[in-house]
Amino acid sequence: MSARLATGVWVAAYLARLRVAGLAAYVVAKGDPTAGAVVVKLLRPGGGAVAMARQFDFETGGRLWRLMAEGDEREVDALLQRERGRDRDLWLIDVEDLQGMGLLDAEGLSEG
Repeated sequence: MSARLATGVWVAAYLARLRVAGLAAYVVAKGDPTAGAVVVKLLRPGGGAVAMARQFDFETGGRLWRLMAEGDEREVDALLQRERGRDRDLWLIDVEDLQGMGLLDAEGLSEG
């Protein structure tokens, strides 16, 4: 059984990878540094956004990214604020990657 990486450490490593890739990212809300859930909002051309939630994969024991919301950025933001109101441990991260998935599909970001 492998040890789980604390959420705050994972977020710091993710932000560092984004910087190296030249992608802008902003922590909108800090959650629990040990075990908080993470949602990444990817900004899209024309005012759209996609919110991806990091979740435990019971089949593999790793992590996966699940589509949480997609549409107009204001609507996605409203949903994320409601989620944050229900879960104060939730991390919210905005990523400006108009061409891709904010490295969420990169090796190592779905596991751990």
